[in-house]
Amino acid sequence: MTANALTRPHHAIWPRRLPRALVLPETSLWFNLEVAATRYPSKTAYLFFGRPLRFDELKSQAEALAGWLQARGVAKGDRVAIFMQNCPQYVVAVQAVLRADAVVVPVNPMNKADEFGHYITDPGTKVVITTGDLAGIVAEADGRLPEAQRLKHLLVTRFTDAMPAEIDPAEAPADAVLQWLRADPPLPAGATRWTDAIAEGHLPAPHTAQPDDMALLPYTSGTTGLPKGCIHTHRTLMHNVIGGGVWGHGGPEVVALGVVPMFHITGFVYSVLGSVAAGSTTVILPRWDRELAGRLIARHGVSHWTCIPTMIIDLFGSPNYAGFDLSSLRYLSGGGAAMPQAVAERLQKEFGITFAEGYGLTETAAPTHANLPERAKLQCLGIPIFGTDSRIIDPDTGRELPIGETGEIVSHGPMVFKGYWGHPDATRAAFIEIDGKPFFRTGDLGRMDDEGYFFITDRLKRMINASGFKVWPSEVELLLFKCPAVQEACIIASRDAYRGETVKAVVVLRAEARGKTTPEDIIAWAREHMAAYKVPKLVEFADALPKSGSGKVMWRLLQEKEAST
Repeated sequence: MTANALTRPHHAIWPRRLPRALVLPETSLWFNLEVAATRYPSKTAYLFFGRPLRFDELKSQAEALAGWLQARGVAKGDRVAIFMQNCPQYVVAVQAVLRADAVVVPVNPMNKADEFGHYITDPGTKVVITTGDLAGIVAEADGRLPEAQRLKHLLVTRFTDAMPAEIDPAEAPADAVLQWLRADPPLPAGATRWTDAIAEGHLPAPHTAQPDDMALLPYTSGTTGLPKGCIHTHRTLMHNVIGGGVWGHGGPEVVALGVVPMFHITGFVYSVLGSVAAGSTTVILPRWDRELAGRLIARHGVSHWTCIPTMIIDLFGSPNYAGFDLSSLRYLSGGGAAMPQAVAERLQKEFGITFAEGYGLTETAAPTHANLPERAKLQCLGIPIFGTDSRIIDPDTGRELPIGETGEIVSHGPMVFKGYWGHPDATRAAFIEIDGKPFFRTGDLGRMDDEGYFFITDRLKRMINASGFKVWPSEVELLLFKCPAVQEACIIASRDAYRGETVKAVVVLRAEARGKTTPEDIIAWAREHMAAYKVPKLVEFADALPKSGSGKVMWRLLQEKEAST
């Protein structure tokens, strides 16, 4: 047996239907919309509470918005942040930024003003495109900055700009969500309405972006410091945009459920870019709603659904789940957190659907690994996808480890990012050279079985995975230090039956706060100052945190203590 067969055993089970590597278009991502709008002008690209957005409408709105951006001074390579929940305007905004030869900076809409300023100053954002419910957060964050760092423009849309005047009850969300969607708070001073910007009718300059130009700057946190931008080009994104359709039986006949957040790299690649490239239809949900999702899958014949396992768990928790008609589903995939085996087996037994897990990171434009739909293994990352070389190495020596041994997962492939924005040292540290090729160090520990399937076992990086949301303890600690009652804090993971892991804070109170402050007070403060998924669900007070001789907090001791309880 050859060395290649020993270290790349998945080659032996590679399906005959799939190419080993992709031939990618030598075009920008915008050109995918040009093609789709030419081929399928009157086809529905997106459905939002029953109202369709056709491909020709998507293209014309994006061109008008691109012209508006350029008329406001946005030039090639400039960064434009998009800060909103899932809605058709998200896709229009992304396509407009790409058409203007600029760079999309997607920002988690759960961020508060204390967090958002970083997404203005670090990438040098010129314009933010947001929804009315979040415009005040942007304005507050921007108002705290020195004049030289402030935004040039703020563009604000309303969800109702893309909603029908009357919603069919079968398409309607819960009343509280509907009230939120229909709200229309006052615009911040100087902001422009979405509808006004498009009505101006600006024509954009000729499109000049090339495959190796930067297209996307999504942010990811790490073990230290503030979040860092991951430089992705049209080419690095194009690989998984095209590959997702080839791998998952995609095409214009597909109807997908777009509920994974579009700001997240998975939602961005599949629901924003991939569906346009395939000419498929996406039914958009701005927030997860199990009852509505169950109805929409049946009503629109949803065939493809990329999700996180907690959505499936929640769907099974519905008292109406037995009545959900999921017969149209033929490809169910996702990742972000492990699918519990019992849930996967129930999905297979009751609905005849195999959940195909995948694996990837923001740095890899979503997947480097995926389970074959026709040959999926449960609680498994899958095999390396097209053109991807993944290995298990000793994290200390870099030596490649044999089948079955646990080490760090590293990957080389066409979807790997070009580095961290403004952080050359972090970029160098993120790669290791093997056989003359740069491999991205994931920081995840795993093993490979004798068929080439990868399994995650642990992580090198200090990180909490709560329902697929990655929470970086150092970032939460930095925010907690701003709390007037907190002297010191250490963030650790705590087991959670639903989320897998949840956030726990071990807090040392300031002297003046002791006896007056409750755990609930800390949690309430956190809700006001950080994204909801980062908020500690558990708070434990301590007289002191364990520290090393150099004064560093020994978080592992606290984590081990928590794991043993």
